[in-house]
Amino acid sequence: MFSPQGPTLRELTVQALSSIEHGYDLLAPKFDHTPFRTPDAVLDAVGRALEPLGPFTAGLDLCCGTGAGMEVLRELCRESVTGLDISAGMLTVGRRRLASDGPPDPATNGASPPVSWVRGDARALPFTSAFDLVVSFGAFGHFLPRELPGLFAGVHRALRPGGRFTFPVAAPPRPGSPWYWALLGFDSAMRVRNALLRPTFVMYYRAFRLADVRRELARAGFRTELYALPEFGRRADGSPRARLVVATRPGPPDAPAAPTDGV
Repeated sequence: MFSPQGPTLRELTVQALSSIEHGYDLLAPKFDHTPFRTPDAVLDAVGRALEPLGPFTAGLDLCCGTGAGMEVLRELCRESVTGLDISAGMLTVGRRRLASDGPPDPATNGASPPVSWVRGDARALPFTSAFDLVVSFGAFGHFLPRELPGLFAGVHRALRPGGRFTFPVAAPPRPGSPWYWALLGFDSAMRVRNALLRPTFVMYYRAFRLADVRRELARAGFRTELYALPEFGRRADGSPRARLVVATRPGPPDAPAAPTDGV
């Protein structure tokens, strides 16, 4: 699962016994060499799905980590890109990595928008009507179901009217499949760990359920649509293996809908 540059078992154990913030501070220098970093295939698929919904002016990567999603935003947004994360260590790595990557190619993407990094808690966003696009990749397992109303309300407040809150979701594994038991075992181990140890480290893969998410997005005032990500194929029943959730804060401007590919 890990490259030679990735963390050792001991380092992962120390991280798991820490708080979320300190654990990611420790993991940050090697995070991009772990399977926890969002794969490029997912980033590219989301970028392609969002392009018809633009153009966008200002974008926020919520729980940006080392900035993988920031690269998607730099190609979609014209004026500014912001990354927010609770871990100072992850932000430090992100700043260094994006600076070394340089700006996008002006011949294809125009001038690179300025990038800023904010250390903060996603449950208490310090923004009001600041963005027309908010993305997030792989972070929602760090939030308990009871925290979703406040989280989504904060994103709604941070968006301008007509702004989009988007994130990819994978279809849940079939009950009884190897992945089903693997995720169930992981979540069960984390619940035992958090019952016995402090500080807690919240990371539950099975707690972020699409039906619950859509309900809470609606309660926060969003209009939600689902778009298939065709790059990942379909399951035996014909349903997509991965979708993009696009939650819109009502109000002008409203971009044209993207192709749904039979969602």
